[in-house]
Amino acid sequence: MLDTTFSTSHKAEEYEQVSRRAKSPEDCGQVPRRAKSPEEYEQVPYRAQSPDAYRDKRFLVFGTGLSGIAAAELLIKNQIQLVLYDGKEDLDIPALRERYPVPIYAGTLPEEVLKEIDIAVLSPGVPTDLPLVNHMRELGIAIWGEIELAYVFSKGRVLAITGTNGKTTTTALLGEIMKATFSDVQVVGNIGVPYTGIADQTTRDTVTVAEISSFQLETIHSFRPQVSAILNITPDHLNRHHTLEDYIAVKERIAENQTGFDTCVLNYEDPILRSFGEGLPAKVVYFSSARWLGRGVSLFAGEIHYANAKIDTIVCTTDELQLIGKHNYENVMAAIAMAVSFGAPMEVIRRVVKNFRAVEHRIEYVTTKRGVRFYNDSKGTNPDAAIQAIRAMKWPTLLIGGGYDKDADYREWIEAFQGKVKKFVLLGATREKIAKTALDCGFPEEDILFADSMEEAVRKCYANAEPGDAVLLSPACASWGMFANYEERGRIFKDLVRELEE
Repeated sequence: MLDTTFSTSHKAEEYEQVSRRAKSPEDCGQVPRRAKSPEEYEQVPYRAQSPDAYRDKRFLVFGTGLSGIAAAELLIKNQIQLVLYDGKEDLDIPALRERYPVPIYAGTLPEEVLKEIDIAVLSPGVPTDLPLVNHMRELGIAIWGEIELAYVFSKGRVLAITGTNGKTTTTALLGEIMKATFSDVQVVGNIGVPYTGIADQTTRDTVTVAEISSFQLETIHSFRPQVSAILNITPDHLNRHHTLEDYIAVKERIAENQTGFDTCVLNYEDPILRSFGEGLPAKVVYFSSARWLGRGVSLFAGEIHYANAKIDTIVCTTDELQLIGKHNYENVMAAIAMAVSFGAPMEVIRRVVKNFRAVEHRIEYVTTKRGVRFYNDSKGTNPDAAIQAIRAMKWPTLLIGGGYDKDADYREWIEAFQGKVKKFVLLGATREKIAKTALDCGFPEEDILFADSMEEAVRKCYANAEPGDAVLLSPACASWGMFANYEERGRIFKDLVRELEE
């Protein structure tokens, strides 16, 4: 009979153990059975310096979007000198000056100003290889990002998640587990709340759960989460990172400052990450949706198990989850591995994962009209994410795709249709490119439809749908060009769906 209890018999030595990176699932490091207190981390300092070390430094904040403004506000609150800059010539400087009494520049940044700067904080949307950024390096200016700034100016403990897909769902779920375990929890990062926006609110007891993108990892220096996770790696943002090798290297930076006192959670079914797990000083916990792991988190016969050297615990079955699709089961397993590694009680983990519902814009059920189900997967901004969405559909599907071109290859996405897609409605800058790929893959030309707006795309899907079908917005592309962001795209889709006549 399988033991479904959670052991409390770990030895004290397990907390001190420094694992050399698991070469197989069985080698994965053991994890504590209780919520760790701040005192247990005192043996290793997690902030190299305090904000006081930067009182005499002059900062440049590059970018005036959500992240840039949050960074500027954090520096102003800490009475640190800064200059606010944006490359857009049409920046409304008078409006910004009313709110922020600091020097503000737009378009061109004077050389004499640059020469007075010690540290530049780049917003995530600012490429690190811009000529201006390279010139800053030549002048000896340190290049930071919002994550590094927030980390230096914050307190407490950090759990951080990255990966090509699944970050938001995993971060949201882990955040809920932490909130059910600890009294002071912040959920930040690429999930929508800038880390810099809450940094000055943190205390020694704060637990921060952070979703970290590749853009944000480019500019870290001392950032060191107690528990990190890389969920998966597939080609994405190659227009920014240029090569897959560079993209992989940036994602792996999330663990570069971790030591044997820390834990890194990795997807065993990703060959890149399995190999990466062989050399890190941090303890490694793997998760797998395809095989049984002697230690780690496994999906086996419809059950999600957590196992270590002493026990094998059934956390839940997939039928008990509110999420659908194997990719979501992997997100749940990653959150479980991180939560256990951080000491959350198993009964809390079990309760939260069973009640957790899909985050907005990620295979989000919208409504059913005339027997047709509608799903919003606007966060499916790359082919791999869109593959997971179409695999999760259990019905004949009318699919809306297309958007901004990130130099992606759409062949694997279309091959994943496997006869499930009835109509393929395309919009945005990539629609001709995707349509050509679909034809090359043998998708029927008569089932490819073009739309000039989301309203037209929804209308065409509804007109061609029958009871028992599903309509899925899963673009496989970014939203830029037609929408401000994927959130706006998803909200517009949902509004249009709800307005359809019954």
